[in-house]
Amino acid sequence: MPEITSIEQLKATIAAQKERTLQEQFERVLSLVKVLRQECPWDRKQTPESLAHLLLEESYELVQAIDQMDETELKKEIGDLFLHICFQVLLSEERGAFSFADVFEALCHKLISRHPHVFSDTIAETEQDVLNNWETLKLKEGRQSLLDGVPKSMSELLRAYRVQKKVAGVGFDWPSDEGVLDKIAEEIQELKNAGSKEEKEEEFGDLLFTIVNYSRFLGANPEDSLRKATNKFISRFEKIEAKVQSSGRHWQEYTPEELDGLWKLAKKI
Repeated sequence: MPEITSIEQLKATIAAQKERTLQEQFERVLSLVKVLRQECPWDRKQTPESLAHLLLEESYELVQAIDQMDETELKKEIGDLFLHICFQVLLSEERGAFSFADVFEALCHKLISRHPHVFSDTIAETEQDVLNNWETLKLKEGRQSLLDGVPKSMSELLRAYRVQKKVAGVGFDWPSDEGVLDKIAEEIQELKNAGSKEEKEEEFGDLLFTIVNYSRFLGANPEDSLRKATNKFISRFEKIEAKVQSSGRHWQEYTPEELDGLWKLAKKI
Protein backbone atom coordinates (compact mmCIF):
# COMPACT_ATOMS: atom_id res chain seq x y z
CA MET A 1 0.00 0.00 0.00
CA PRO A 2 1.26 3.55 -0.70
CA GLU A 3 2.17 5.65 2.32
CA ILE A 4 -0.90 7.22 3.91
CA THR A 5 -0.52 10.62 5.52
CA SER A 6 -4.08 11.30 6.72
CA ILE A 7 -7.27 9.55 7.72
CA GLU A 8 -8.99 11.03 4.66
CA GLN A 9 -6.37 9.55 2.36
CA LEU A 10 -6.79 6.22 4.09
CA LYS A 11 -10.57 6.30 3.63
CA ALA A 12 -10.17 7.19 -0.04
CA THR A 13 -7.73 4.34 -0.55
CA ILE A 14 -10.11 1.89 1.09
CA ALA A 15 -13.06 3.03 -1.03
CA ALA A 16 -11.18 3.02 -4.35
CA GLN A 17 -12.52 0.49 -6.84
CA LYS A 18 -9.71 -1.59 -8.35
CA GLU A 19 -8.40 -5.10 -8.68
CA ARG A 20 -6.35 -6.06 -5.64
CA THR A 21 -3.96 -8.85 -4.79
CA LEU A 22 -4.67 -11.02 -1.74
CA GLN A 23 -2.13 -9.04 0.30
CA GLU A 24 -3.72 -5.76 -0.77
CA GLN A 25 -7.17 -7.03 0.19
CA PHE A 26 -5.83 -8.10 3.58
CA GLU A 27 -4.26 -4.68 4.13
CA ARG A 28 -7.50 -3.03 2.99
CA VAL A 29 -9.50 -4.89 5.65
CA LEU A 30 -6.99 -3.95 8.37
CA SER A 31 -7.08 -0.32 7.27
CA LEU A 32 -10.86 -0.35 7.28
CA VAL A 33 -10.94 -1.67 10.85
CA LYS A 34 -8.51 1.08 11.90
CA VAL A 35 -10.66 3.77 10.30
CA LEU A 36 -13.80 2.44 12.00
CA ARG A 37 -11.96 2.40 15.32
CA GLN A 38 -11.16 6.10 14.94
CA GLU A 39 -14.28 7.39 13.20
CA CYS A 40 -17.22 5.32 14.46
CA PRO A 41 -18.62 6.08 17.96
CA TRP A 42 -19.65 2.44 18.48
CA ASP A 43 -16.28 1.00 17.44
CA ARG A 44 -14.39 3.49 19.62
CA LYS A 45 -16.15 2.19 22.73
CA GLN A 46 -15.41 -1.50 22.18
CA THR A 47 -13.08 -3.63 24.31
CA PRO A 48 -12.01 -7.26 23.99
CA GLU A 49 -14.58 -8.14 26.65
CA SER A 50 -17.45 -6.24 25.01
CA LEU A 51 -16.82 -8.01 21.70
CA ALA A 52 -16.52 -11.53 23.13
CA HIS A 53 -20.22 -12.44 22.97
CA LEU A 54 -20.46 -11.07 19.42
CA LEU A 55 -17.52 -13.26 18.44
CA LEU A 56 -19.46 -16.28 19.69
CA GLU A 57 -22.59 -15.19 17.82
CA GLU A 58 -20.65 -14.85 14.57
CA SER A 59 -19.18 -18.32 15.10
CA TYR A 60 -22.66 -19.79 15.52
CA GLU A 61 -23.88 -17.99 12.40
CA LEU A 62 -20.94 -19.42 10.46
CA VAL A 63 -21.82 -22.93 11.65
CA GLN A 64 -25.42 -22.36 10.52
CA ALA A 65 -24.24 -21.35 7.05
CA ILE A 66 -22.12 -24.53 6.92
CA ASP A 67 -25.13 -26.64 7.96
CA GLN A 68 -27.26 -25.06 5.25
CA MET A 69 -24.51 -25.34 2.63
CA ASP A 70 -25.30 -21.78 1.61
CA GLU A 71 -22.15 -20.59 -0.16
CA THR A 72 -23.25 -16.94 -0.28
CA GLU A 73 -23.97 -16.82 3.45
CA LEU A 74 -20.84 -18.85 4.17
CA LYS A 75 -18.70 -16.23 2.45
CA LYS A 76 -20.41 -13.44 4.40
CA GLU A 77 -20.13 -15.20 7.76
CA ILE A 78 -16.46 -16.04 7.27
CA GLY A 79 -15.93 -12.34 6.59
CA ASP A 80 -17.84 -11.33 9.72
CA LEU A 81 -15.77 -13.71 11.85
CA PHE A 82 -12.53 -12.48 10.29
CA LEU A 83 -13.58 -8.90 11.06
CA HIS A 84 -13.79 -9.77 14.76
CA ILE A 85 -10.36 -11.39 14.65
CA CYS A 86 -8.95 -8.25 13.03
CA PHE A 87 -10.62 -6.10 15.68
CA GLN A 88 -9.17 -8.17 18.52
CA VAL A 89 -5.66 -7.92 17.02
CA LEU A 90 -6.06 -4.15 16.58
CA LEU A 91 -7.05 -3.83 20.24
CA SER A 92 -4.01 -5.86 21.22
CA GLU A 93 -1.78 -3.54 19.18
CA GLU A 94 -3.27 -0.58 21.02
CA ARG A 95 -2.27 -2.26 24.30
CA GLY A 96 1.20 -2.92 22.94
CA ALA A 97 0.66 -6.66 23.40
CA PHE A 98 1.06 -8.24 19.95
CA SER A 99 0.42 -7.76 16.22
CA PHE A 100 -0.83 -9.91 13.36
CA ALA A 101 2.80 -10.77 12.58
CA ASP A 102 3.14 -12.15 16.11
CA VAL A 103 -0.11 -14.12 15.74
CA PHE A 104 1.02 -15.70 12.47
CA GLU A 105 4.50 -16.46 13.81
CA ALA A 106 3.06 -18.19 16.89
CA LEU A 107 0.58 -20.13 14.75
CA CYS A 108 3.23 -21.39 12.32
CA HIS A 109 5.50 -22.36 15.21
CA LYS A 110 2.72 -24.33 16.91
CA LEU A 111 1.62 -26.12 13.74
CA ILE A 112 5.18 -27.16 12.87
CA SER A 113 6.11 -28.24 16.41
CA ARG A 114 2.89 -30.23 16.87
CA HIS A 115 3.23 -32.06 13.54
CA PRO A 116 6.60 -33.80 13.99
CA HIS A 117 5.26 -36.63 11.79
CA VAL A 118 5.19 -34.08 8.94
CA PHE A 119 8.16 -31.82 9.71
CA SER A 120 10.40 -34.26 11.60
CA ASP A 121 11.05 -37.98 11.93
CA THR A 122 8.22 -38.93 14.31
CA ILE A 123 5.99 -41.70 12.97
CA ALA A 124 2.21 -41.34 13.07
CA GLU A 125 0.37 -43.75 10.81
CA THR A 126 -3.17 -43.25 12.11
CA GLU A 127 -5.37 -40.37 13.20
CA GLN A 128 -5.20 -41.64 16.78
CA ASP A 129 -1.38 -41.60 16.66
CA VAL A 130 -1.56 -37.94 15.66
CA LEU A 131 -3.96 -37.10 18.50
CA ASN A 132 -1.85 -38.94 21.08
CA ASN A 133 1.29 -37.11 19.93
CA TRP A 134 -0.60 -33.80 20.06
CA GLU A 135 -1.60 -34.28 23.71
CA THR A 136 1.91 -35.42 24.71
CA LEU A 137 3.45 -32.37 23.07
CA LYS A 138 1.03 -30.02 24.84
CA LEU A 139 2.03 -31.45 28.21
CA LYS A 140 5.70 -30.95 27.32
CA GLU A 141 4.90 -27.31 26.57
CA GLY A 142 4.13 -26.75 30.24
CA ARG A 143 0.51 -27.68 30.87
CA GLN A 144 -0.01 -29.21 34.31
CA SER A 145 -3.02 -31.31 33.38
CA LEU A 146 -4.32 -33.06 30.31
CA LEU A 147 -7.54 -31.08 30.76
CA ASP A 148 -6.01 -27.60 31.10
CA GLY A 149 -6.73 -26.78 27.46
CA VAL A 150 -10.49 -27.35 27.61
CA PRO A 151 -12.10 -23.88 27.68
CA LYS A 152 -14.63 -23.33 30.45
CA SER A 153 -16.57 -20.98 28.16
CA MET A 154 -17.55 -23.85 25.82
CA SER A 155 -21.08 -25.13 25.72
CA GLU A 156 -21.22 -27.83 28.39
CA LEU A 157 -22.21 -30.49 25.86
CA LEU A 158 -19.09 -29.87 23.80
CA ARG A 159 -16.94 -29.38 26.91
CA ALA A 160 -17.96 -32.80 28.24
CA TYR A 161 -17.15 -34.33 24.85
CA ARG A 162 -13.71 -32.70 24.75
CA VAL A 163 -12.89 -33.81 28.30
CA GLN A 164 -13.92 -37.39 27.56
CA LYS A 165 -11.91 -37.51 24.32
CA LYS A 166 -8.80 -36.25 26.09
CA VAL A 167 -8.91 -38.78 28.92
CA ALA A 168 -9.74 -41.55 26.45
CA GLY A 169 -6.57 -40.62 24.59
CA VAL A 170 -4.47 -41.83 27.55
CA GLY A 171 -6.48 -45.04 27.98
CA PHE A 172 -9.02 -43.89 30.59
CA ASP A 173 -12.02 -45.19 28.69
CA TRP A 174 -14.70 -47.84 28.41
CA PRO A 175 -13.48 -51.02 26.67
CA SER A 176 -16.58 -51.07 24.44
CA ASP A 177 -19.85 -49.27 23.75
CA GLU A 178 -21.79 -52.02 25.56
CA GLY A 179 -20.40 -50.85 28.90
CA VAL A 180 -21.53 -47.30 28.14
CA LEU A 181 -25.04 -48.47 27.22
CA ASP A 182 -25.22 -50.40 30.49
CA LYS A 183 -24.11 -47.26 32.32
CA ILE A 184 -26.82 -45.20 30.57
CA ALA A 185 -29.44 -47.71 31.78
CA GLU A 186 -27.97 -47.50 35.28
CA GLU A 187 -28.07 -43.68 35.25
CA ILE A 188 -31.70 -43.71 34.07
CA GLN A 189 -32.63 -45.96 36.98
CA GLU A 190 -30.76 -43.71 39.43
CA LEU A 191 -32.63 -40.72 38.03
CA LYS A 192 -35.95 -42.50 38.58
CA ASN A 193 -34.96 -43.31 42.17
CA ALA A 194 -33.69 -39.80 42.99
CA GLY A 195 -35.62 -38.01 45.72
CA SER A 196 -34.92 -34.30 46.07
CA LYS A 197 -34.69 -31.78 43.25
CA GLU A 198 -30.92 -31.54 43.85
CA GLU A 199 -30.51 -35.31 43.56
CA LYS A 200 -32.57 -35.43 40.37
CA GLU A 201 -30.52 -32.62 38.85
CA GLU A 202 -27.27 -34.39 39.73
CA GLU A 203 -28.46 -37.71 38.30
CA PHE A 204 -29.73 -35.99 35.17
CA GLY A 205 -26.28 -34.44 34.72
CA ASP A 206 -24.66 -37.86 35.11
CA LEU A 207 -27.04 -39.25 32.49
CA LEU A 208 -26.20 -36.48 30.02
CA PHE A 209 -22.48 -36.97 30.64
CA THR A 210 -22.77 -40.69 29.94
CA ILE A 211 -24.82 -40.12 26.77
CA VAL A 212 -22.10 -37.77 25.55
CA ASN A 213 -19.61 -40.56 26.27
CA TYR A 214 -21.60 -42.91 24.06
CA SER A 215 -21.49 -40.42 21.18
CA ARG A 216 -17.74 -40.99 20.90
CA PHE A 217 -18.32 -44.69 20.23
CA LEU A 218 -20.73 -43.71 17.47
CA GLY A 219 -18.11 -41.42 15.97
CA ALA A 220 -20.53 -38.50 16.39
CA ASN A 221 -20.01 -35.08 17.92
CA PRO A 222 -22.89 -34.58 20.41
CA GLU A 223 -23.11 -30.86 19.65
CA ASP A 224 -23.58 -31.60 15.95
CA SER A 225 -26.04 -34.41 16.66
CA LEU A 226 -28.17 -32.28 18.96
CA ARG A 227 -28.10 -29.33 16.55
CA LYS A 228 -29.30 -31.56 13.70
CA ALA A 229 -32.02 -33.05 15.91
CA THR A 230 -33.18 -29.57 16.97
CA ASN A 231 -33.22 -28.38 13.36
CA LYS A 232 -35.23 -31.47 12.39
CA PHE A 233 -37.72 -30.80 15.18
CA ILE A 234 -38.09 -27.15 14.12
CA SER A 235 -38.70 -28.17 10.51
CA ARG A 236 -41.39 -30.65 11.51
CA PHE A 237 -43.03 -28.29 14.02
CA GLU A 238 -43.23 -25.54 11.40
CA LYS A 239 -45.24 -27.94 9.22
CA ILE A 240 -47.63 -28.52 12.13
CA GLU A 241 -47.88 -24.74 12.63
CA ALA A 242 -48.81 -24.29 8.99
CA LYS A 243 -51.57 -26.90 9.33
CA VAL A 244 -52.94 -25.29 12.50
CA GLN A 245 -52.89 -21.79 11.00
CA SER A 246 -54.61 -22.89 7.80
CA SER A 247 -57.33 -24.72 9.77
CA GLY A 248 -58.60 -21.55 11.42
CA ARG A 249 -58.56 -23.29 14.81
CA HIS A 250 -56.55 -22.31 17.87
CA TRP A 251 -53.89 -24.55 19.36
CA GLN A 252 -56.00 -25.01 22.49
CA GLU A 253 -58.80 -26.52 20.40
CA TYR A 254 -56.64 -29.47 19.33
CA THR A 255 -56.61 -32.64 21.37
CA PRO A 256 -53.28 -34.35 22.18
CA GLU A 257 -54.30 -37.15 19.79
CA GLU A 258 -54.87 -34.67 16.94
CA LEU A 259 -51.53 -32.99 17.53
CA ASP A 260 -49.82 -36.38 17.59
CA GLY A 261 -51.48 -37.13 14.25
CA LEU A 262 -50.15 -33.88 12.79
CA TRP A 263 -46.69 -34.74 14.12
CA LYS A 264 -46.75 -38.15 12.45
CA LEU A 265 -47.85 -36.50 9.20
CA ALA A 266 -45.01 -33.98 9.44
CA LYS A 267 -42.52 -36.84 9.93
CA LYS A 268 -43.80 -38.54 6.76
CA ILE A 269 -43.46 -35.30 4.79
